Amino acid sequence: MSGAGPLAEAVEGFLARLAGERRCSPHTVAAYRRDLGRLLALCAREGVTSWAALRAHHIRALVAAERRRGRSPRSIQRTLSAVRTFLDDLVERGEASQNPARSVRAPKAPRTLPATLDVDQAAALLDAIPDRAPLEARDRAMLELLYGAGLRLAELVGLDLGDADLAAREVRVRRGKGGRERIVPLGGKAGVALARWLELRPELAAPGERALFVSRRGTRISPRQVEARVAHWARRTGLGVPLHPHVLRHAFATHLLESSGDLRAVQELLGHADIATTQIYTHLDFQHLAEIYDRAHPRARRR
Repeated sequence: MSGAGPLAEAVEGFLARLAGERRCSPHTVAAYRRDLGRLLALCAREGVTSWAALRAHHIRALVAAERRRGRSPRSIQRTLSAVRTFLDDLVERGEASQNPARSVRAPKAPRTLPATLDVDQAAALLDAIPDRAPLEARDRAMLELLYGAGLRLAELVGLDLGDADLAAREVRVRRGKGGRERIVPLGGKAGVALARWLELRPELAAPGERALFVSRRGTRISPRQVEARVAHWARRTGLGVPLHPHVLRHAFATHLLESSGDLRAVQELLGHADIATTQIYTHLDFQHLAEIYDRAHPRARRR
């Protein structure tokens, strides 16, 4: 990491606390490391040798430099969020008296609706995955949970055997190591797929392995492996669109909201702390309604 010395030592201490005390995932810690590395590089360029000397104009210079490099507004927002969190930690520990990043605004990102599948596409994808062999049964169960329970990718790979209760038809989900827990209902088809996988799982799993989903080697499956399997089945079933695990989560939320109209319920099932995060799906729902209007209303038809 650039910027060796007391500044870099403070960053390394913060990263260690993220991994240890806050039990953040290695992926999260790596993202913070990249973003705070940009802050250290800025300090080196600007001659900032202590966190007490850091001012808001330095943070604005960081934002401007990132924009000149062509980074997207969303990426710059993430970097600024990491800097704020780090400086807040320094203030809480008495290593800084103020957080100058709090007064700096990030560039606005254009509002984009997440990609999703319609109900027929989702059903066609899931129904086309066989479950005769262990790997097929595993893949079908994983995709059924991503779509049927709206799990995040990290939540899926983090599931242990004891987290799925087939009798109660529910799954206990944790966000990150030691993170908040929530209970998600297990739909009928997801329950059947999961039961089939548990039946075949001993053929793959290493002795004593606690992970619900395992790789060919018998150990916990990785996020990258799940992404590869989702993309594989999208191609194999002729879906015709690129598919990522998060698209299945979006489809879960969109289809549930279309059917129920209950935003609070969708918020709880997705595990969103803030309902404003969930409200993106009201825009997707309106998009669905607008498409129906365009197809069905006589005054919407173009001549």
